Amino acid sequence: MKIRHEMRRFPFAIRLLLVNQLGVNTGFYLLIPYLAVHLGEDLGMSAAVVGIVLGVRNLSQQGLFLIGGSAADRLGARGVIIAGCALRTVGFGLFALGDGLAVLVAASVLSGLAGALFNPAVRAYLAQEAGDRKAEAFALFNVFATTGALVGPLLGSALLLVDFRAAALTAAALFALLTIAQAVVLPTCTVPPAANSVLGDWREVLGNRVFLAFALAMVGMFTLQNQLYLLLPDGARRATGWDGAAGLVFLVGTVANLSLQMRITRALKGRGDRARWICAGLALMGLAFLPPMAVAGPAPPPEGFGAAALHALPVLAGVLLLYLGVMIAQPFVLELIPAFGRAELTGTYFGLFYVVSGIAAAVGNTVVGRAMDTGEHTRTPWLPWACCLAFGLLSAAGVAWLHRLRGLPGRTTGEPATPTTATTAGRA
Repeated sequence: MKIRHEMRRFPFAIRLLLVNQLGVNTGFYLLIPYLAVHLGEDLGMSAAVVGIVLGVRNLSQQGLFLIGGSAADRLGARGVIIAGCALRTVGFGLFALGDGLAVLVAASVLSGLAGALFNPAVRAYLAQEAGDRKAEAFALFNVFATTGALVGPLLGSALLLVDFRAAALTAAALFALLTIAQAVVLPTCTVPPAANSVLGDWREVLGNRVFLAFALAMVGMFTLQNQLYLLLPDGARRATGWDGAAGLVFLVGTVANLSLQMRITRALKGRGDRARWICAGLALMGLAFLPPMAVAGPAPPPEGFGAAALHALPVLAGVLLLYLGVMIAQPFVLELIPAFGRAELTGTYFGLFYVVSGIAAAVGNTVVGRAMDTGEHTRTPWLPWACCLAFGLLSAAGVAWLHRLRGLPGRTTGEPATPTTATTAGRA
């Protein structure tokens, strides 16, 4: 009820984009988590080929965010959002209809390109329409995205009882509905004439060294969020001896997000600088890995439900703390990004932010994965948890350093930093 009340306080365009994000994440997580199993077990592809297909999809998305952001700035976010959803409809449809490598690679490229288009475009549209309520808008955005990330795998698991094709066609149909809905009712944004060439825009954004440093500092946020799909589910399964324990990770997070996100954002928005809360959120995300680390290590499988639940508590406590950290930091991070430069380059700033932080997070995930393997072989099971703790604290320290240099925009209000401030921080 409170979520519905909060939605009504925003313009129709924002409400539609919130529902759109619920649908986007539902459709994505309905299919993608099960794609590797389908390629390897159903189609009999080698691990190398499976890696190529998945890698192409990820590269197509992460590597092209900047193009999607620039397209949103120059062509209008509305058209880019619609094009992205339409492309993902085609890409997911190809996953359902094609078994050959060429078709699967084409499906991966199209679905990745789709994400590269609509992800920065949706955030740019949201930032433009929300006015001075960007933090609340992005908080609601986080609620709908998190809910979709829970609903998607549950729906996918049910559809896989039929077969993978049913899941893929359902996901494609969902994106087709989103495409039609946005084409019919999403209002058109005013697109100001471009002052520079595309390359000129890119040079301007890449020349903003404070922004690049901020994006790199977010490696902790993205790396630690990704542990919801890697380290934390693995920890829950090991603690309880039950494969289904991984689902508790998402259930705890979604319930907390629905209950607390808007309350947290409203409470913090008027109290202190945005950077302070971003630092606090990042630090809390790192500290979230302390409870699981304290009990990491080989242990006999628990006997009975009560023992399993007791073993799961430290991991679930870590999950809750991680979600709380995300709820504190993420809305203010997304609110801050457009304030680094001209409003006409909002999409480009979001695009470059996700390129830089995505690459940094990929490196971070590699480090965590290697730490998991090393911890297993050297009997140091605490090692990956300690890596995550370090990532969170280092990211918080990076943002605190930028804040102390007075380089971040909007000391308290999200307004752009003065040229003198930005230049001084850039030199430092």
